[in-house]
Amino acid sequence: MPERQQVDRARKGLHVGLAMHSVLPRGGVIHTLELATALAQQGVAVTVFAPEEPGQTLFRPLPDGLPLQFQALPMPRPAGDLLADQVGERITALRAALPAAAARAGVDVLHVQDSLNGAALAQSPPAMPWLRTVHHLDDFANARLDAWQAMAWQRARAVCCVSDTWFDQLRARPEAPPVHRVFNGVDLQRFRPGPVAEDAAALSALTAAGLDDAPLLLALGGVEARKNSARLLRAFARLRREVPQAARARLLVAGGASLLQHGAEQQRWQLALADSGLAEGPGQPVWRTGPLPDAAIAALMRRARLLAMPSLNEGFGLVALEALACGTPVLVSRRAPFTEHLAGSAGVSWCEPEDDTSLALGLARAWSQPRLPQPPAVCHTHSWARSALTHLQVYRQCLASATSSMPTHDPIPCLP
Repeated sequence: MPERQQVDRARKGLHVGLAMHSVLPRGGVIHTLELATALAQQGVAVTVFAPEEPGQTLFRPLPDGLPLQFQALPMPRPAGDLLADQVGERITALRAALPAAAARAGVDVLHVQDSLNGAALAQSPPAMPWLRTVHHLDDFANARLDAWQAMAWQRARAVCCVSDTWFDQLRARPEAPPVHRVFNGVDLQRFRPGPVAEDAAALSALTAAGLDDAPLLLALGGVEARKNSARLLRAFARLRREVPQAARARLLVAGGASLLQHGAEQQRWQLALADSGLAEGPGQPVWRTGPLPDAAIAALMRRARLLAMPSLNEGFGLVALEALACGTPVLVSRRAPFTEHLAGSAGVSWCEPEDDTSLALGLARAWSQPRLPQPPAVCHTHSWARSALTHLQVYRQCLASATSSMPTHDPIPCLP
């Protein structure tokens, strides 16, 4: 059968539910919305579900003219003082909301992108088969957090991974359900080299707050241990001291909307800030903006001299590809998954992320790199259309296994 006919047959009548952990801009949320749009562009009906706290709204409107809708799951803010208590509250609320919402929407298969939704479905299985994307796994010292994370993928009918690293790691575990290799993508309409006329308006609020013509080093995701934030700050301070062209440079850290607490890294950040003698705040050499409007992220990538992502642990590192698509050089860790898809790519500099000297030298090398006139080849090979077609194959396999067998797992009780 020709490929086009296979695709048409695979998607006919399919209604996919995609569940994400928040309406705020985080990597997994952006992945979900991009995948949802790409599936809808293939003619698949898609409903996106996400918890929505009072005062929150989806950070990005969905495109019009597609079989794509968003359904908020209203719920209160977690009230517990401890992180595990807050996570437990959210999982309990999702247990009550998500399976019922998916049933009312009439989705055929439910695909969750995070441990919160995954743990909720593990304890309250929905009427339809469900699967899980594991972007990466964390190391939790808390037994409850560790158990929730484990059940959130082990109890799924199937698991998807966006990198060879995590695909190989999960597939090797005897407790794993079927594991599939899927892909991330880059929206080359949104992320493209400048100049872009709309960027001035997108950055107007930051400009009013103090963004000027100082050279900009951009980091995304907030201050977190796995983002290696404190080491990056120390390397940035050294860059300003040792590279004359970077003496006026500003480190701008955007994003950071997270239910998880990052107190230990926040403390390390404050110590590094004190040691560097750099001021922090709007218009200062170090500036944490918090979450920003969607249009401002691409505009900042075009505005930045480089994007730094010396992470200790990533599922894929999508923002590095997005920055490259904007023509902006990047610094990344010399470890997987970056080494899987960025090796040999133009515009990429490398560092050993736990070596302060290597990180500082990597920043200096990246700082000296010219901008790219067009997105490198890696940005073209990672398309959301490719991702959508791969996911369609996984959904059909998941549905076929659901109709040919009883559920693999019994419901398990809620952890205290």
